[in-house]
Amino acid sequence: MVFDKEAAPGGMLMNGIPNFRVDKAVVKSEIDVLREMGVEFRCGIEVGKDVTIQQLREEGFQAFYVAVGLQKALKLNIEGEELEGVVAGLDLLRGVNKGSITALEGDTVVIGGGNAAIDVARTALRLGKGSVNIYCLEKDEEMPTVAEEKNSGLSDGVVINNCWAPKRILGEGGKVTGIELMRCLSVRDAQGKFAPVYDESETITVPCSNVLVAIGQRSDYGAVLAGTAAETADGRLVEHDKLTFQTAEPDIFVGGDCATGPMYTIDAIASGREGAVSIHRFVNVGQTLTIHRNTREFKELDKSKVVLPVESVHKPARNEPTIDKSKILTMCDDRVTFTEEQIKSEASRCLSCGRSVVDPNKCIGCGICTTKCEFDAIHLKRTRPQNSKMIPAEDKLKAIGAYAAKRQVKIIKKQLTGK
Repeated sequence: MVFDKEAAPGGMLMNGIPNFRVDKAVVKSEIDVLREMGVEFRCGIEVGKDVTIQQLREEGFQAFYVAVGLQKALKLNIEGEELEGVVAGLDLLRGVNKGSITALEGDTVVIGGGNAAIDVARTALRLGKGSVNIYCLEKDEEMPTVAEEKNSGLSDGVVINNCWAPKRILGEGGKVTGIELMRCLSVRDAQGKFAPVYDESETITVPCSNVLVAIGQRSDYGAVLAGTAAETADGRLVEHDKLTFQTAEPDIFVGGDCATGPMYTIDAIASGREGAVSIHRFVNVGQTLTIHRNTREFKELDKSKVVLPVESVHKPARNEPTIDKSKILTMCDDRVTFTEEQIKSEASRCLSCGRSVVDPNKCIGCGICTTKCEFDAIHLKRTRPQNSKMIPAEDKLKAIGAYAAKRQVKIIKKQLTGK
């Protein structure tokens, strides 16, 4: 059972990420698959307000997974932020996805240097004919954004201005007319902590009609955790076990950005999977939450001791994404899927990992992977033969031969009798 205070399920995938980045039709189809699997969605219900966790316990629910994300945008806390035309980037994206915002008039300034700021800027370009400029604290090489995302923004026509911090927002008649920025000399201190240093004597004034703020997000829990041992203040991450995602309240688990801080969509999906494993074990009395879990402990490879192969291994050239020019600067994803030839090329690529971790939920022990690896890096060992009905390799031909003969007799009989 999924409780969502929004009118429709999907969370940030539906409401916070632009359609040209994640196609909403794809998200909806995935949700439909979940419905077919038996998952029930109750939308328009805010846990903590419309119903409490204790009430749900009394209804028979045995475990809870809290994944409310970081739904509240951070503010600049500078003069002029209350003016009409100053909008949180997250609120802009929500409005566009819900259809309540369809246009922007005039030039736009986006404050922020992360992936969200790029999304906001690219969305703003699609909403109006004015210029869109990003101003961020970081130098170009320090920007906390993926290079591919930044390059996509630049290709669209977004202009990025580095090493500038907002000082005050200018207005007239209650509306934005511009923004004053000051030079940012450095973003972090010697210990790597966020501690920006400004030169307020060097300033610029940029005329604009819109100021979109995308400097980060924080949690807004409402009363979802009220009265539980997992309760924490808004803006703080929920304390939890890093391996099992269990909180101080034994039947409450947590995941996604409200547990880890801002990360990628796939990270939230991954924590959801781990949370599901924990919940399954929790509700089935007698199981441990910790055995056979990925501890995520990685040891850095000592490259000085690595012996490189003399002969280079041929690897297919990386396929660059193809762009559908008819969809450029629209709300549709302009990236075109791979052709059959490109798919075959990508599928032939060896990860050269040197090791393989078997997923016990998917591996059927067929052993085909051991025959396909060109480096003989994958090996399967039967550690508990008493729990397996697998036929030893030396006996496989006998078993397969007998089964094949039996099947052939049935096939011939059916052909002759029609039964």
